[in-house]
Amino acid sequence: MLHNPTIADRGNLSDAVRRGVSCRCPHCGNGNLFTRYLKPTSTCSHCGERFDDIRTDDIAPYFTILIVGHLIAPFILLLERLYAPPLWVHWLAWPVLTVLLTLLVLPRIKGGVLGWMWWLGLRGDEQH
Repeated sequence: MLHNPTIADRGNLSDAVRRGVSCRCPHCGNGNLFTRYLKPTSTCSHCGERFDDIRTDDIAPYFTILIVGHLIAPFILLLERLYAPPLWVHWLAWPVLTVLLTLLVLPRIKGGVLGWMWWLGLRGDEQH
């Protein structure tokens, strides 16, 4: 049961982030990282690694807004440039697509950030 492994015990950063993005334990890659949509599990069910003290706070939503905005904006401009649909099409389509994409991407970004923080040994309260 690793509660505070050293960097050498954590493997490499890309594996930890990749496992986090897949919503799996960044240490073993087997246990679930979340108990609910965005609620991290307190400990991994497979290896016992603790996650209850890691706080990702607002960085995952910031990254999600950045990514989703950059994915959606070109298509808005492209649709307007090529087809010039009525405004109601934009008002109907883009908010729905943006919300759906955000709901899909946010847990994966949070998992990646949590894996990154776990690998670095950060908890999210280092300024206190």
